[in-house]
Amino acid sequence: MSAAYVTAGPPIRGTLDGLLGGPGVADLLTRAAHRDPDRVALRCGARQYTFAGLDDAVSRCAAVLRGLTAPGSVVAVAGVLDPAFAVGFLGAIRAGHVSAQVNPLLHEEALRHVLALSEATTAIVTPRMYRRLAGSRDWLPRLRRIILTHRDAEPAGDAVPTLWELMRDAPAGSPPGDADPDAVACLQFTSGTTGPARAVRLSHRNLTVNAAQTAHGHRLSDTSVLFNFLPTFHLMHLTIGLTAGATHVLWPDDDVAGAVRGAAGCGATHFYSLPVRLIRLARDERLPGLRIPGLRAVLSGGSAVPPEVTEALQRHFAVPVTQGFGLAETSPSTHLGHLERPRTGSCGPPVPGTECRIVDVDTGRALPPGGVGEIQVRGPQLMLGYLGRDRSRDVDPDGWFATGDVGRVDEDGYLYVVDRIKDVFKCDNWLVSPSEIEATLRTHPAVADCVVFDHPDPDSGAVAHALAVVTDPAADPAGLMSFVNERQPYYAHLKDVELVDAIPRSATGKVQRRALRDAALERRRTR
Repeated sequence: MSAAYVTAGPPIRGTLDGLLGGPGVADLLTRAAHRDPDRVALRCGARQYTFAGLDDAVSRCAAVLRGLTAPGSVVAVAGVLDPAFAVGFLGAIRAGHVSAQVNPLLHEEALRHVLALSEATTAIVTPRMYRRLAGSRDWLPRLRRIILTHRDAEPAGDAVPTLWELMRDAPAGSPPGDADPDAVACLQFTSGTTGPARAVRLSHRNLTVNAAQTAHGHRLSDTSVLFNFLPTFHLMHLTIGLTAGATHVLWPDDDVAGAVRGAAGCGATHFYSLPVRLIRLARDERLPGLRIPGLRAVLSGGSAVPPEVTEALQRHFAVPVTQGFGLAETSPSTHLGHLERPRTGSCGPPVPGTECRIVDVDTGRALPPGGVGEIQVRGPQLMLGYLGRDRSRDVDPDGWFATGDVGRVDEDGYLYVVDRIKDVFKCDNWLVSPSEIEATLRTHPAVADCVVFDHPDPDSGAVAHALAVVTDPAADPAGLMSFVNERQPYYAHLKDVELVDAIPRSATGKVQRRALRDAALERRRTR
C-alpha cells in the first residue's frame, strides 16, 4: 500500500497534552473531581451533580455492585438519557466489572440477544425494559439480578429495587487500585442494521484516548457546556465531558424548539444531536425566533446531515455545523468535522494518532485522493476485538480495520462518507450510492423524506428504487424520477418511485435499507 495514500491526524503526544487522563475510565471522573469538585458535572431537569457529588454517587454504586456479583462480571446498563446511566456505567467499572451499554429502545428479541451475547449477570434497566424482559428470563440463565433505573406509573415488580434505593445506605468506599489500561472496560454493541448486533470489546485505553481525541477535536474545556439532545445516552458524551471537566446537560424532551430554548437557558456552547432531529429543526417554522447566544458548534454523527440542512443551520446560528465518523469498533471517533475550517458534507480529517486509507472494494488496492472505495482505519482507539472472536480475523497484521463504509478522501485528508458497502450496488458495473441519489431527490420542493435502495435487474444487475414522502398532492412518481434522472448519470437513474406516508426509521434515525428492499420486492411479487 502506498504511504502517499494514507491520511493521518497529528501525533497524540503534544497535541493531547493535558487531556489524556488516568489508566482507567472511572479515573476520568476521579481526576475531574479532584481538579474542580464544585463545578456542575451533570444536569438533567432539576437534578444536578457536581463532579464531587457524581464521584461519590459512583463510589456508592460501585460498593453496591461489588456486593452483588464477582469481580470481572458483566453489568448491563441501559443507555437512558438520565444520570442513572452515568452512575451505573462508571460504578460497574469502578467495582472491577465490565460495563455493557444497552440501548433502552431495543425490542424484546434484540434486547434478549445483547444480554445473552454479553453474558451479563446483572442488568440496570428502565421499567419499560423490565416489562419487555418479563417473558425472556428463561432465555437468560446467567442474568441473576435486575435493578431498575427508576419507577414509573405501571407495575414493574414491587420486589425489584431501583439503583438509588440500593445506593441509599451504601458506603462511599474507596475505588479499587489502578485499572489495567489494556483490560476490557466495556462492551459496546454494533447497531445491528446489517445483521445481529455484535459485542465489541473496548479497553480502558481505547475509551480514555478517544475521549481525549474527541474533546480536542470539539475544542472542549472546563468552560464548555455540552447540551445532549439525543434519544439515548451515548458513552462518548459522558467521557468527553469528564475529560474536559465540562458541564453536561441532558435534554430528554424531543421537541426541537424546546431543545434550542433549553440550550440557550443553560448557556450551551456545544449542541449535540442526530441528523434526523437537525433536519426537523432546520424545517421548523419556529426556527427564525430561536437563538443560542453562547453557542460555538452544532455537532452530529451516526449518518449524513443533508448539505442544505447544514448550510441553513450554519447561517441561522452563525456557528459551524459538523459531523464526525466512527463506529462502535473505534470507541467511536476516527474523524471529526473541523470547527475552524468546516467543509459541508465532510466528516473532517482524522483525529490525533489516527490513520485512514481508501481501498478499492474489489481489489483492496489503495486509492489516491478522490477515489471512491472502502474506508479503512487504524489507531489507538481501535477495539480489542469482537467478543468470542479473534481480533486477527477483523484487523490485518498492519493494524488496519475495514469499516464496511464507502467513502473518499480529498487532497487535504477530509473524509466524505458515501454509503455502507452493503447498501451500494453496481449498475452496468458502475458503483451506485443510494445516499447520493437520496440527496438529489431531497432537493425536490415536494419531497419531505425519501430512501433509495436497489432492485435486481436482469440486464444491468441492479437499478435504483425510491420511496418518497411528498407534501404536494400533485407530485407524481414520473415527475420525481425525471427530476432526479436529469441530475444523475444514467447508471444512477431511478427506475421506480413509490409514494408512502412515512419512511420507517430506528429511534436513532437510521434506515434499514435491506428490510425496505425486501418489503418492496415482496410487494412487486404479489402485484
